Amino acid sequence: MSAISQSSGPSVLARVTRAIARITGPLARPLAGRRWLPLWAVVRHRGRRSGRAYAVPVAIRASDDAFTIPLPWGSETQWLRNVLVAGACTVRWRGGDHGATAPRVIGAEEAIPVFHPVQRVILRAGGVRSFLRLSRMEPGSRPA
Repeated sequence: MSAISQSSGPSVLARVTRAIARITGPLARPLAGRRWLPLWAVVRHRGRRSGRAYAVPVAIRASDDAFTIPLPWGSETQWLRNVLVAGACTVRWRGGDHGATAPRVIGAEEAIPVFHPVQRVILRAGGVRSFLRLSRMEPGSRPA
């Protein structure tokens, strides 16, 4: 006798995290990307099927050549898939738009060193294991 696994849809955890994102997203969007709030940015991208424009508030860490974004919901979110397929996006950070290209998902071992020590503790405690790394373009430039 063989056991057949039947999927009953998203897990309870997945449903809870989506509900949290639906609630916090609209609250964070007006604040993210502002000059006085450098820990938050807005990733602007287009839907890979619909072509619709989206703006997603995210936590971010910037360096001279890259943006690193923690992925607390994992690497299967729709916005991330859209950015990976497009190969570029625009990041609204510190009051300006920055083109970002060459998106790739990286592990904690590579990403954690760019974060402040306090942020490292929070990320580890939160179980964040994947991150998005985006190469920065010149300020004001946008991806093609």
